[in-house]
Amino acid sequence: MLERGGESDQWQLVGHGQTDTDGRLRTLMPVDAPLTPGTYRLVFDTRKYFDLRGIRPFYPSVIIVFEVAAGEAHYHVPLLISPFGYTTYRGS
Repeated sequence: MLERGGESDQWQLVGHGQTDTDGRLRTLMPVDAPLTPGTYRLVFDTRKYFDLRGIRPFYPSVIIVFEVAAGEAHYHVPLLISPFGYTTYRGS
């Protein structure tokens, strides 16, 4: 799920979805929805992903907090996971 930060650590749901067979989430937000500057977080339910594969993960969820800058409308935030670790970066 994608959430936008607000006052007093309140998070507002902006979008949600499920990855496809290619591991991509193409429907996180409506195409015409603006991504306004601010602090956002992506929350990944990694437990569900690994449970479906019969694997017990060390990290049941992964939360990525990032900043959206003015004038930048597109963000690609890959998450690479294994049962015992993960890495993320800003993609192109």
